[in-house]
Amino acid sequence: MKVLLVNGGPHKEGCTFVALKEIEKTLNVEGISTEIFWVGTKQVGGCIACQNCSKTGKCVFNDVVNEFVEKAKEADGFIFGSPVHYAGATGNMISFMDRVFYSAFQAGYGNRFSFKPAACISSARRAGTTSTYDQLNKYFGIAQMPIISSKYWNMVHGKCPEDVLKDEEGLQTMRVLGRNMAYYLKCIQAGKEKGIMLPTQEKPIKTSFIR
Repeated sequence: MKVLLVNGGPHKEGCTFVALKEIEKTLNVEGISTEIFWVGTKQVGGCIACQNCSKTGKCVFNDVVNEFVEKAKEADGFIFGSPVHYAGATGNMISFMDRVFYSAFQAGYGNRFSFKPAACISSARRAGTTSTYDQLNKYFGIAQMPIISSKYWNMVHGKCPEDVLKDEEGLQTMRVLGRNMAYYLKCIQAGKEKGIMLPTQEKPIKTSFIR
């Protein structure tokens, strides 16, 4: 079993990275393999709704999004992290998430992320963490992904990585999140071994509100 942890911050080893590392260490103790994927600092353009991904299975812009989507095929769970920029996730992270999840929906019947558990975390010096948490969770809620929670909202505080290491409650929240993710992955695996099938999928219905 493997979890992909996505660092949407502009600093490869910044505050968000520290939080993800705390989760990663916990997952590894629980026997779950991990990989931290950095979105990076190169501009990630937004989705242009060209629907090329519905024909090729890939985004027309061959960048970090397609790189991630390939890795995601082998992952069993996901944790997406972002620092707070103006009470929301970073611009690069939102463009990344938009294109990743849009291409997932266009990849054919169903969604390549469906039924894979996911969680998000946010980091900030002071505020905006809960609104960022809400923002990122919406991607999972529309994709039939079980949302993994912790003992508190998934956030850490600090202006720099050294500050985050002093946020004892925040780091504990990350460890609890890691253990909860591992628990659900093991439950899913146990279900598969017992022959429990995934829910039957209906053909999508789209209702227009303008007639």
